Amino acid sequence: MANSKAVFNSLKAQIESSDRDEAHAIALLLMEKFCGVSRTAILAEKEIEPFDFSPLIHRINLHEPVQYILGEAEFYGRKFTVNTHTLIPRPETELLVHEVLTSKPERPVILDVGTGSGCIAVTLAKEIIGAEVFALDISMEALEVTKENARRQNASITFINEDFLKAEFVIKPLDWIVSNPPYICSSEKKSMEPNVLNFEPHNALFVPDNDPLLFYNSIATQGERLLRPSGKVIVEINHRFGEGVKKSFDEKGFINTRIIKDFDGKDRLVFAERRS
Repeated sequence: MANSKAVFNSLKAQIESSDRDEAHAIALLLMEKFCGVSRTAILAEKEIEPFDFSPLIHRINLHEPVQYILGEAEFYGRKFTVNTHTLIPRPETELLVHEVLTSKPERPVILDVGTGSGCIAVTLAKEIIGAEVFALDISMEALEVTKENARRQNASITFINEDFLKAEFVIKPLDWIVSNPPYICSSEKKSMEPNVLNFEPHNALFVPDNDPLLFYNSIATQGERLLRPSGKVIVEINHRFGEGVKKSFDEKGFINTRIIKDFDGKDRLVFAERRS
């Protein structure tokens, strides 16, 4: 047997990070997942079965996100399966879910564009009574993860494997389109952390420098066709392009468009409404 606190301290020391709080958090996640001990148990120096963390530490020190090592990430109080075919859910994306829930929609029909892990689609399906949710992604591998998360959370989702930029698929009139689409310009790669750049799927992250609003323009165009009158759109954005995204919806005749800031005061979401 091994002393859990001693193992925890050894793990922290082996994690190559200048941010010791980050090392602390990673070590705790690893021990919870692979040794089944909580923070409280570690503080109490509970005895645990020995576990060889060296292969995992090696991966972490190569900047692989701990969420991929664990195979899961938390979003809106639930755990979601993730892998390198999906983005890792971010806390800031929870604001998008919060904004939809705040509107108190009744039995809405919702399309999540570029669903990835399905964290948005599954959360809305679970949080809104009677919601009918469609989850769309161009990546069949990502949709397999969405399906796993829908099963894991017992959420009813309809899956669509289409290229939203090209397809004119048939779907019932929608009350909401929600999306966290690719929005990072290729030129921004040089300033990104290796844990994102080297591991997360580039097709879910990047857009061409010469067309940064690619997905928003498509959502605005498709929204005219897919949304019922007074249907709503909410999208996560690159904070650099908030006004541009808003203008894209304005020019397509959407009303009540507005930019929503996150907790750090950055432009994070754009909301728009189709005319009635």
